[in-house]
Amino acid sequence: MNFGRGPPVVLNVGGTRYSFSREVLKDFPLRRVSRLHGCLSEQDVLEVCDDYDRERNEYFFDRHSEAFGFIMLYVRHGHLRFVPHMCELSFYNEMIYWGLEGSHLDYCCQRRLDDRMSETCTYYAAEEPPGEAAGGPGGKGRRAAAGEGGKWLERMRRTFEEPTSSLAAQVLATVSILFVIVSMVVLCASTLPEWRAAENRSVEEQSRYTAESVREPSGIIEAICIGWFTAECIVRFIVSKNKCEFVRRPLNIIDLLAITPYYISVLMTVFTGENSQLQRAGVTLRVLRMMRIFWVIKLARHFIGLQTLGLTLKRCYREMVMLLVFICVAMAIFSALSQLLENGLDLGTKNKDYASIPAACWWVIISMTTVGYGDMCPITVPGRILGGICVVSGIVLLALPITFIYHSFVQCYHELKFRSARYSRSLSAEFLN
Repeated sequence: MNFGRGPPVVLNVGGTRYSFSREVLKDFPLRRVSRLHGCLSEQDVLEVCDDYDRERNEYFFDRHSEAFGFIMLYVRHGHLRFVPHMCELSFYNEMIYWGLEGSHLDYCCQRRLDDRMSETCTYYAAEEPPGEAAGGPGGKGRRAAAGEGGKWLERMRRTFEEPTSSLAAQVLATVSILFVIVSMVVLCASTLPEWRAAENRSVEEQSRYTAESVREPSGIIEAICIGWFTAECIVRFIVSKNKCEFVRRPLNIIDLLAITPYYISVLMTVFTGENSQLQRAGVTLRVLRMMRIFWVIKLARHFIGLQTLGLTLKRCYREMVMLLVFICVAMAIFSALSQLLENGLDLGTKNKDYASIPAACWWVIISMTTVGYGDMCPITVPGRILGGICVVSGIVLLALPITFIYHSFVQCYHELKFRSARYSRSLSAEFLN
């Protein structure tokens, strides 16, 4: 279908007509409307709109006309607000249909949408392009092309990657959580004086990884947990679609950081034995052993809260950098002024805690974050006034980026909850079948 010539394009949305030139249609801000320019046949047009009149070059969309009017105001003026007396979720559904997202809304409407979605626990996913959906023609072709081996690998991948996708995935996730808990309990208990006395091992003299330690109950439990995590990581790597992408994922990197210290420690024990070299390597071995604390982060695979935290930090890295810049600038200013007022003026009262600017930086950071350990504090009147200003400034500076981070956190939570609910529906269907 050639848009280079012919009459202007007419959009009929719920009975309201809008006329556009072909040049405007090509680069239209609404993704669904701009897709009309790339349609080559009438069948392609009907995949985008509900009906088409070739004689009048008119495209029909059975959508809310008033909502589209407000969306057109956004196209013309750059401000998108909710339609009065219309459900926020219904308007958001119209936005998703035309190719807009929640971030296009004005800030006040974004907060209304977040509150509404929090109340109803609802999230609308963006519409998939034609042919990419599982039920589309392309999806059917890919399913037909995929063999039984591909289906088996896909089933295995979902079992290990999505804990709510099937009954087997839930059982596997439960077993993995139990291994993490047992490993953390053993790690914490091994630092107790009673535990070390019972094993007759001194942390200052010997490393844990010796030939006898493997035969101890704690060593056996540790080896079993490591074996489970290693097998799980290997299977997930084998069934993954993209091996390079698998290695680059943060959670998989954490798995490697939690598993490799054990094998490094075992190899060091094998090569050094129980001689003086092992004594010198004891500190290194203890550091490697404590890296098992990263196993706690493995729980992020099974809990939406930890996944939301990680996804929020990933999307809000600009706000986090801005927050750190605020703190660093304030730290530089207040540390220099506090060192000058407490130690640099030499008015007969010197505060040795503020002997240098780096030393004053510690006082600034614990004051701005309102922690206040009390290990160092100003003793002069100007210094105390500066301390009050530092505390108030810290509260204001820390609160400024919080609104952006909160909005992103709510959005990430709804996305992950929607995905979890989708897999839960698949699990219910599997259970009924």
